[in-house]
Amino acid sequence: MENLIERVETALNSVRPYLQTDGGNVKVIEITDDYTVRLELLGACGSCPMSSMTFKAGLEEAILKAVPEIRKVEALNLTPAF
Repeated sequence: MENLIERVETALNSVRPYLQTDGGNVKVIEITDDYTVRLELLGACGSCPMSSMTFKAGLEEAILKAVPEIRKVEALNLTPAF
């Protein structure tokens, strides 16, 4: 599981600079036994109305592409889109 976390973090590092430019970030909370990654959006990302798009098109895509063992990606604190 440690190897998976490292690979997920590497995938997120490819997206983090874009999040940080706007005052946000992301943290891996856990990877479950059924290979679900649970993320927490931090800073500006936690309250941004565009966070659901950032999550789907950026974070989720980067993780699923780089770590094919992962079956699902969830964000624990997504702001609903308007």
